[in-house]
Amino acid sequence: MSKLATQEFIAEKARIVEAPRAPTQVDRSFEVPRVVYGATVALYLGFLAIMAAGFSSPGLIIPMAIFTVIIIGGFGIPMVWTRLAPETRQRALGWGEFANKGIMTNTGRLTPRDAAIQMLILPVLIVFWGLAVVTIAALI
Repeated sequence: MSKLATQEFIAEKARIVEAPRAPTQVDRSFEVPRVVYGATVALYLGFLAIMAAGFSSPGLIIPMAIFTVIIIGGFGIPMVWTRLAPETRQRALGWGEFANKGIMTNTGRLTPRDAAIQMLILPVLIVFWGLAVVTIAALI
C-alpha cells in the first residue's frame, strides 16, 4: 500500500552524499571500426538501390527516399553520438587495432573475422534477399 511521506520523515531518513568528482568514462563507439560500420551502411543502401532498380516506378520514389533518409539517420545519429562529450570520447578502433585485438563482447573477446561476420551477416543476407526478389520478379 502507499503511504504519505512527509518532508520530516524524508529528512530524517535521507542520506546526503557528495557528487562524483570525475566524469564517467563512456565508450560510445562500441569498438566498431569505421570500415565495418561503413560497410553496414553501404549494404543497407545497396539493398535499397537494388529494390529501386528492380521495381522502378514513379509511385516508389517517395518511399525509397524515406527509407534512405531513415537509414542515413539511423546510422548518422549514432555516429554523431560518438563525437559528443569530447573530454570522455573514445575513438573507434582503427583497422590495424581491430585486426590485432578484435572486439570485446558480453561473452568474451571476438576475433576480427568473427566480429566482422557477426556484424555483417544480416546486411549481406538482406542484399542477397533483395537480389533474389528482383530476380524472381524479373523471371515471372
